Amino acid sequence: MSNSFDVTIIGSGPGGYVCAIKCAQLGLKTAVVEKSPTLGGTCLNVGCIPSKALLHASEVYHEAQHGMADLGVKAQKVSLDLNAMMAHKDATVKANVDGVAFLMKKNGIEVFHGTGRIAEPGKVEVISDGDSAQTIETKNIVIATGSEVAGIPGLDVAFDDQTIVSSDHAIALDNVPKSMVVIGGGVIGLELGSVWSRLGAKVKVVEYLDTILGGMDGSTSKQFQRILKKQGLTFHLKSKVTAVEAFGKKGKVKFEPTDGGEAQTLEADVVLVATGRRPFTTGLGLEDVGVEMERGMVKTDAHWRTNIQGIYAIGDVTSGPMLAHKAEDEGVAVAETIAGQHGHVNYGVIPSVVYTMPEVASVGATEEQLKSDGVDYVSGQFPFTANGRARAMNATEGFVKFLAHKATDKVLGVHIVGFGAGDMIHEAAVLMEFGGSSEDLARTCHAHPTLSEAVKEAALATFAKPLHI
Repeated sequence: MSNSFDVTIIGSGPGGYVCAIKCAQLGLKTAVVEKSPTLGGTCLNVGCIPSKALLHASEVYHEAQHGMADLGVKAQKVSLDLNAMMAHKDATVKANVDGVAFLMKKNGIEVFHGTGRIAEPGKVEVISDGDSAQTIETKNIVIATGSEVAGIPGLDVAFDDQTIVSSDHAIALDNVPKSMVVIGGGVIGLELGSVWSRLGAKVKVVEYLDTILGGMDGSTSKQFQRILKKQGLTFHLKSKVTAVEAFGKKGKVKFEPTDGGEAQTLEADVVLVATGRRPFTTGLGLEDVGVEMERGMVKTDAHWRTNIQGIYAIGDVTSGPMLAHKAEDEGVAVAETIAGQHGHVNYGVIPSVVYTMPEVASVGATEEQLKSDGVDYVSGQFPFTANGRARAMNATEGFVKFLAHKATDKVLGVHIVGFGAGDMIHEAAVLMEFGGSSEDLARTCHAHPTLSEAVKEAALATFAKPLHI
């Protein structure tokens, strides 16, 4: 195994492995350093992929119990086999991480398993358990080490992985808890809370802000919260958690209103702490080689370069949304930049999705952002209750919302709550990538009957009038 490379990527999550593959495709001799036994990072091993497997499986279970009868399908004695569901999740993870390992071999990328540390510019030290350190000589280094569970700011939480858990272990509970408190009303908390709620847990969400999905379009967030309430989740908003502790086989969460008032205590079989993630930079030796940091993140310029020549950073360790697809786009762009090309990422058109049922998807600006920036805009909206395909599927909850510049009709943001929102949002993303208008989309023929017609109708409502209301 050669220890001299054009590019060495530390971390094999979506940003890292995509960057490695693109570097290899561009003719660069490439290495990847990964501290875990399997490739794929948090996303493939304990994040995006296993959680989506459980979300889908729990949705099927819930639909068999509560939804199929309305469609004339009667299932007798529907029961849950949690072990089999977890086996499906584990098999999904294995297939994905094995796939990444195959791609490494196919593209001639050398993988070093061990903890990577930048010894100096151009040198990466790899330390494996029980082995002496190896030193990789490399012309370029890409930091793609992702993020880790952040915990609760200012509060020491003792995770025991059974009663007090993070998202890493909430995907692997041995039994369905009768009750669960989720601390944090963001994407991770609501997705995993939905999983266990559908499987039978009574889920309560405690959130510091006055809204769930902080930063999401306001009317979209409110509609989504109403849907989750109908599904049985309860919410304590504007609530600051002051203590999290386990006693016996129960967890206890103490919190108080952010604007003052009497403190409350909730008890549950499981407490899921889902208050966000922070960049993972531990042990990388960044300070030793002089890499500049900013608010715990690696500081980069517009081309993902740090202040040290030949050292780049992408994904969750840098500024911007902590999304796997954002890291992937940056990985491709960095590879192109290193190869002498012109890598580019349009940060104004990065979709985000909450994979609950129904899904929530957004791209571009929220209505609150446009108001804050003083942008003169118009809004158009269309409900799924007026969509023929949605009626046929009993999937009428939610809507599509467009935001466009009043003078030019250029689409500035699109927000969807509804079945399949995570797939439908990409039509809006492509439109916005090319600077399109709501009229452009509204005048594009859409197949009937499809859920995507609701996207067309919302666009039509933005510059004219919808046809089906």
